[in-house]
Amino acid sequence: MKKILLVCSAGMSTSLLVTKMQAAAKEQGIEIGIEALPVAECSTVVDSVDIVLLGPQVRFQKSQVEKLVNGRIPVEVIDMRAYGTMNGKAILEDALIKIK
Repeated sequence: MKKILLVCSAGMSTSLLVTKMQAAAKEQGIEIGIEALPVAECSTVVDSVDIVLLGPQVRFQKSQVEKLVNGRIPVEVIDMRAYGTMNGKAILEDALIKIK
């Protein structure tokens, strides 16, 4: 099972997005683990996920997260439009493409 970590400043704004992404995965019959955490806590799980998606509001911390994963997995900033509209389906599809 693939695992996606969403990171934002407090872990709150991405919680709704996690729900939308899980619903999209269920519709498509995809088994996936999706979790949201604040940047300060992401180091606790980066070794067990397949991709880290940063909320647009923390894109400036991308290099910090990239150092944590040390090239093992992709670290991407979520498209601002998809994030703003909470388009879980589009964000999920984009993440799955980047994992492969």
